[in-house]
Amino acid sequence: MADIIKGTISFAASNYSFTFLVIGLLFSIVAIARAPKPAGWSVIIEKVLAWHVFWVVGVGNFYNFVMHAFFGRMSAAFIGWADSPFQFEVATASLGFAVVGFIAAFRSFDLRLAAIIGPSVFTLGAAAGHVWQMITQHNFAPGNAGVIFYMDIIIPLFGFLLLWLQHRYGLASLGLRPKFETQRR
Repeated sequence: MADIIKGTISFAASNYSFTFLVIGLLFSIVAIARAPKPAGWSVIIEKVLAWHVFWVVGVGNFYNFVMHAFFGRMSAAFIGWADSPFQFEVATASLGFAVVGFIAAFRSFDLRLAAIIGPSVFTLGAAAGHVWQMITQHNFAPGNAGVIFYMDIIIPLFGFLLLWLQHRYGLASLGLRPKFETQRR
């Protein structure tokens, strides 16, 4: 039993982006269940997007900050790289994304858009870098070619899907429009 618990904790910590995606979805389910009934699509999308931004962008990037700032050697080894001074730069970028995520989680569409775009560009770029490392360096370390690689693609796509859904259905059904759409008219 101890090995199962140890393995589960190790998987959750090593694949934190997946872990925080799942935690965000669980918090969303609770928030939707607690919402006044009937909870329409706008409420469901609102809850999922808010908790996604909080957990995936906020907590996930804060975790990345901690790992690269204070456990840089371990993080680099997990990715299959040598330790480098750039670890601290990745850490501070992640801290910036985390702060924006925490601020934006329960705020406006525009703030959430900004909170998702920055980390998405970073992780999609990281995914491209992972592919390059797999092809040129044959780097198939778990932090380069494992769950983290897939989450670097899935999480931005899921975030953009949630933004589109809120823009398309959530805001429209509430009688609201994003500022940029209002300004175009």
